[in-house]
Amino acid sequence: MNNSLDINAIRNDFPILHREINDKSIIYLDNAASTQKPSLVSNRVKEYYDSLHSNIHRSIHTLGQLATIAYEETREKAAKLINAKNKEEIIFTYGTTDSINLVASSFGRSQLKEGDEVIISAMEHHANIVPWQMLAEEIKFKLVVAPINQKGELIFEEFEKLINPKTKFVSIVYVSNSLGTINPIKEIITASKKVGAAVMVDAAQAIQHFPIDVQDLDADFLCYSVHKLYGPTGVGVLWGKKEILEKIPPYRGGGEMIEKVTFEKTTFNELPFKFEAGTPNIAGVVGFGAAIDYIESIGLKNINNYETELYSYMKKIFSDIDGINQIGQAENQCSVFSFVADKANITDIATMLDMNGIEMRTGHHCTQPLMQFFGIDGTCRSSISFYNTKEEIDFVAETLKRILRKLRK
Repeated sequence: MNNSLDINAIRNDFPILHREINDKSIIYLDNAASTQKPSLVSNRVKEYYDSLHSNIHRSIHTLGQLATIAYEETREKAAKLINAKNKEEIIFTYGTTDSINLVASSFGRSQLKEGDEVIISAMEHHANIVPWQMLAEEIKFKLVVAPINQKGELIFEEFEKLINPKTKFVSIVYVSNSLGTINPIKEIITASKKVGAAVMVDAAQAIQHFPIDVQDLDADFLCYSVHKLYGPTGVGVLWGKKEILEKIPPYRGGGEMIEKVTFEKTTFNELPFKFEAGTPNIAGVVGFGAAIDYIESIGLKNINNYETELYSYMKKIFSDIDGINQIGQAENQCSVFSFVADKANITDIATMLDMNGIEMRTGHHCTQPLMQFFGIDGTCRSSISFYNTKEEIDFVAETLKRILRKLRK
C-alpha cells in the first residue's frame, strides 16, 4: 500500500471510526452517500456557535463582522480548491441537488426555449434527471439521454452523434455514484463546446477523490455537496463562469440577494450574493472551511494515490468471492464497488453486514433508470475513503463469504 499517508493518525482524526456497532468495531463503507467528519470540522462548528455566531453581511457589530469574515474566508478557500478565477464565482447552496435546481431554474428558464435540446447521461443521479424533466415539460425542449454500455461506460461515439446545433446544454456526472465510473469529462466538454452548448458537471462523487481545475476543464458550471467532502451537511457549492452568472436571473428571492427593493421594482445584488437569498447555513460553511484545511493538509493527490491502490485491492478481493457479481466494470473507476450476489438478497446481505459492524449501502442509490438498464432492483455498494484500510477490506470479504454461505443454505 501507499506509505505516504499515516492512516492510523488519520483514523484518529475521525472519532466515529472508533465506535462500535452491535459490539463490533465499525467499518464504514458508505462514503459515496456521505463521508465522516474529522474533529477539526466538528470543533470548528462548535467554536462558531460558542464564540462567533451572528448573521452575516448585515451588521457592523463585532460578532457580525467576525462571522462574515469566517464565512467569506471559506468562499476564498473553495475557489482555490478548484482553481476558480474569482471567489465571486463560488455560490453557496444547500447541496448538489439545490445547485442543479438553481442552474435549471436560472439558466434554463432564461436561456432555453422550445425545440432546444439538453443532454444528460444514462448513469445520472435523480438530482440530475428530475429538474430537467420538470423544466422540459414547462419549456418544451427535448431531453436527450446519452447511452452507456454494459460495462457502465458512456459510449462517447454515441454521445458525439447526439451533439448538434440544437444542443444548448449538457449536464453530466463526473463520477457515477452507483458504479464509480469516471467519465471523460474534458472530452465531453470539448465536444459540447463545438456546437456552443453550455456544460454543467456534477462533481459530487469526484471532488473528494482527485484534484479538479475548472479553468482547465472549461466547463460552465460545476457543483458538489460539502458533506461528501468531509464537511457538514446542508451545504453545497455551485461554481459558474462569472460572465454567465452575471447574465442569468436569481433562483430565489428574499433578503441578501437584493440591491434595492420598492413595491414597484427590485434590483438585484452583485455576485455571488444575488444567488444566496436568506440566512444560509453559516456554521456549515464555516465548518466547510475547516474541511478544506484538513484535506489540503493531507493533499488530494496523496489521497488519490492511496485510494487508487485501496480500490484496486478491494475490487480484486471482492471479485474473487464466489457468487459476487460486480455491476459496472468500467476501465476508469474509483471508490465504488457495486455488486449483487447469486441466490442472495442484497437487503439480507446489508442487514447481516451491519450485524458485524459493517456499514454498507444497499438499494437503487437514486439511479433507478440505471438499475433498470442492468435489469436489477439495486445493488450492495461498498464505497471507500482514505481512512479505510486493506485490513478492513479483508475482514469484509471474509464476512461476506460467511454471509453468502449462510444465505444459500
